[in-house]
Amino acid sequence: MARVEIRFAGFGGQGLLLAGIMLGNAAAIQAGKNAAQTQSYGTEARGGASQCNVVIDDEPITYVGVVHPDVFVCMSQEAYDKFIGNLKEGGMVFYDTDLVKIKEVPGAKQIAIPATKTAIDVLDRKIVANMVILGSVIEGTRVLDAGMVKDTIKDNVPEGTEELNLRALEEGRRLYREAAGRL
Repeated sequence: MARVEIRFAGFGGQGLLLAGIMLGNAAAIQAGKNAAQTQSYGTEARGGASQCNVVIDDEPITYVGVVHPDVFVCMSQEAYDKFIGNLKEGGMVFYDTDLVKIKEVPGAKQIAIPATKTAIDVLDRKIVANMVILGSVIEGTRVLDAGMVKDTIKDNVPEGTEELNLRALEEGRRLYREAAGRL
């Protein structure tokens, strides 16, 4: 596998950092790949701008930065507007339909995922929207086997929330399959 760069961006409190950590851990621990994760967020933390970047590669990672991501996961309009211009040509964008209005980006594959709506309406917990959109990313990119991500989630989310987070991941995978049928 060649180097894959993924940027998660939104606002603090959406759990995008946790989604990135789960992805990086699954890549490094479950899949035996090289992985690096970096993060930044505004001084406000909850409610302020935040981003989490994950690099996955079979080769040693000598630069952990993400400048032109292959995959952009977006859960706020501010993040979309700020980072969409950095997407690698031909890259994929997974965006929360209720939080982001996209623009035409030539060559980009932009996938609408109702992550927050699904977390509220189907799972009754807005807090797992991050796992819903992560499930879509896993299904849509095939960057890692979904079983590896599930194992990582089981081992790393707070005790008692494992089933909820796994259901959210599966909902995201289902949503991607639905969205792909419309593309």
